[in-house]
Amino acid sequence: MREALEKLIIEAGKAALRHFRTGAAITYKPDASPVTAADKEAEAIITAGLAVAFPSIPVVAEEAVSCGRTPTRIGPQYFLVDPVDGTREFVEGRDEFTVNIGLVRDGAPVAGLVYAPARGQLFEAIDGEVLEATVDGNGAIANRTPIAVSGRELPACIVASRSHLNARTRDYLDRHAGTACRHVGSSLKFCLVARGEADLYPSFRATMQWDTAAGDAILRAAGGETRDAEGDLLSYLPDLCVDGVHFCNPSFVATGYRRR
Repeated sequence: MREALEKLIIEAGKAALRHFRTGAAITYKPDASPVTAADKEAEAIITAGLAVAFPSIPVVAEEAVSCGRTPTRIGPQYFLVDPVDGTREFVEGRDEFTVNIGLVRDGAPVAGLVYAPARGQLFEAIDGEVLEATVDGNGAIANRTPIAVSGRELPACIVASRSHLNARTRDYLDRHAGTACRHVGSSLKFCLVARGEADLYPSFRATMQWDTAAGDAILRAAGGETRDAEGDLLSYLPDLCVDGVHFCNPSFVATGYRRR
């Protein structure tokens, strides 16, 4: 599985990076979120490759769902694909956008890859192993290094969204006055907690399962967790919905420190 998924995500990252460097026309979906040719090309690469490598596992991909194409039979195991997470960062020329592939089984994210092609950073959790690696301009992977959460007794750093900092998140940050805060776009927020560089990632806005599954899998494999407002581990099931929207997550807080 590792070799196939790494090959796909790096190929998709190359496509996204090409559009990032040359500029991609922006259109808007019905929910007013931006989408570019990079999203569509990267998703086509990943979904086609997954269909060949893992034909029995359904694929739920962001752009396909936005066009009304969702697998009719999903079952307990499926892939979640976000071809370009952090599209706003992408169109603003920031290097924080990521390509994401997550695997869900029985409601939990069990494998995930998050690739930031403009940074040459790859994070992955596969078969119980969680690591960070670098990817060079030719797509070769090197410097594979295991990662783990900080395990601090109290949070020293909170990482929050750059583009979606709403009132509830500001209130949360105010309640942690004195704690350092970093603002980052995309699923890299999960990865910063997973590698122990940050300790908390709060999200009090609408997110989708494909936004979080890969990063959440990496965080959990690194020793962290993601819980909803009820204190339950964030669940991933095709029939879950928020405000009538399927594949939508509730508010959550991802942690990497030891809660007392």
